[in-house]
Formats: sequence, C-alpha cells, structure tokens
Amino acid sequence: MGPTEINRETAINGGPKKWSRKKLVYSTLAVLLLLIAAACIAISIYVGTNLTKPAKKPIDISPSDYEMDYQDIEFYSNDAKTKLAGWVLEPPVPAKMNVIFAHGYKGNRYEENIPFMPLANNLLAKGYRIVMFDFRYAGESEGDMTTVGVKEKLDLLGAIDWTAAHYDEPIGLLGISMGASTSILAAAESEDVAAVVADSPFSDLHDYLQQNMPVWTDLPNFPFTPLILNIIPMMADIDLKGASPISVLDNVAPRPVLFIHNKGDDSIPYTESEKMYKKHPEAFSFWLTEGDGHVKSFEQYSEEYVEKVSTFFDGVLQQ
Repeated sequence: MGPTEINRETAINGGPKKWSRKKLVYSTLAVLLLLIAAACIAISIYVGTNLTKPAKKPIDISPSDYEMDYQDIEFYSNDAKTKLAGWVLEPPVPAKMNVIFAHGYKGNRYEENIPFMPLANNLLAKGYRIVMFDFRYAGESEGDMTTVGVKEKLDLLGAIDWTAAHYDEPIGLLGISMGASTSILAAAESEDVAAVVADSPFSDLHDYLQQNMPVWTDLPNFPFTPLILNIIPMMADIDLKGASPISVLDNVAPRPVLFIHNKGDDSIPYTESEKMYKKHPEAFSFWLTEGDGHVKSFEQYSEEYVEKVSTFFDGVLQQ
C-alpha cells in the first residue's frame, strides 16, 4: 500500500486514533454495565437477606399479664430438627376445641398486629383451648431464617401433631397473613385439622411477590423483583411455589375455611382471599370487612370478629 492509499484510508476511517477512541468508549460502557449489574445483584442479595432474616421480636409479655392460665411448651417442627417454643392457654371451662394460632411474617406467638392476646382471652371464655407458638426464626424458636410459609408449613404440622397427641378435642387453625396461608397449606396435609380461619392470606407466594415486591422492598419492580425472586430460593434452599395455598384447596374442602380480609388492605389485597373463597364457595365463607390496613379486622371490629370466629368453630363442632 503506497502513501496515497494510506492517506485515503485515514481520511475515510479517521485513522487509528479514532478507532482507539471507539474502543475506549465501548470498553467504558461495558465496565459501567458490569458495575451496574453487580450493584443490582449486591442490593438484591442485601434485600433478600433482610427479607429472610428480619429483626426478631423478643417474647416480652406473658399470658399471666392477662390473668390467663397457661403452660410453656416445646416441640419439633416436622422437619424433625427445628425446636419450636410456645404456650398452651387453658379455658376457665372444659375445653370443647383446640385452636392453634399461626402468626404473621416478622411476628411471634402473641402477634401484636392483630393482637392475639385479647383475641385469645375472648375465645378462652367461650371454651376454646388456645395453642400459641413461634414459627422458625421467631420468638424463642430455633431456625436460621424465615421462608414466608414454605418451611413454616412443617412447623405448623409439628404443632398440629403435638396438639393431637396431647388432647382429644378437635383442632382448628386460626392464622393471619403468612400464618393464614400456612394454615391452609398445613390443613391440606393433615386430617387432624377440622377447620381453618384464614385472616388476610396470600394465595400464591411466588405470584404475590412477583406482583407486590415493591411493597416490601421500596425498590423498582425492574430489575429487582426478578433478581430477588431468584436469589431468595438459593439463599433459603426453597421453592417459592411450595407456598401456594390456592393450589391445595381441593385437599382442604369439604372442610370449612372462613376467609377474613379488610377491603382497605394495602399489603395483601382482599382479592387474594376472594379468589380462594370462590374455589369452593359451598364449603368456604368470606367476611370482607370495610376497614383499612393489613390484619386489622379484629382491631376494628372486635366484637363481631369474635362472634364470627366462635360461631364458625361452633358450627364445625355441631357437624
């Protein structure tokens, strides 16, 4: 190639310097994209850790503070390795039924959100023995993380087995939020459960988180929701689709389920309960309250709540 041809190529392509500048720009963009991707993954891991290992609330009250007769209990989850702690509250009259309370995400056995203690006191007066316990990684129970219902199902099955081994009366479940969904999952696998009260459940954990992750993380849906949904199962060794109450309802019916949900619930929409109720309306019932907030129906409609729940369980006992 002669000098004239070289000059012509330089004029057309801008020469080696221009090509070097393009390579620098492309390399810089690639590095920036990698840094952004790494930052998004790091944030997702941090958020996933916080979601599966939230701050634990200590057990700082006792049923004796409410003048309730109780005993401390310990039993194992159905994973046969996680020891769980709880209370049995005895009614002042002969017990006609055992009701196992199942608390929500980030809660513990006395669940402040609803709250459980006043509800238990009302049900005790009506002859219901109450079993309260801490799910894994809550209160005084063992466990290294919460799985939002996937492994908590095994914990509740452990509580059901313990109750059935110690008492002859029928067993009902009353769960809120995560505990409500877990109660449905456990009832589908245990014939010892006669009925379920499910207050503000989600219908499918994976689908719910896919649609509502920003509610819990305050992060943009993209790219963080898909990242977190892939990271959490790896961190917790779970399949999020293992917590899908709506997929097991055929194994619960014809046993009755009372769904309770606040119309103004901005954490888990009431439509989650509504679509589960519609799966078996001949066996299930649905009380949609007109208030606001998540699991606030008892707080806002206390007398009616106790009446609805006790009437529901009484009806089960009469069948």
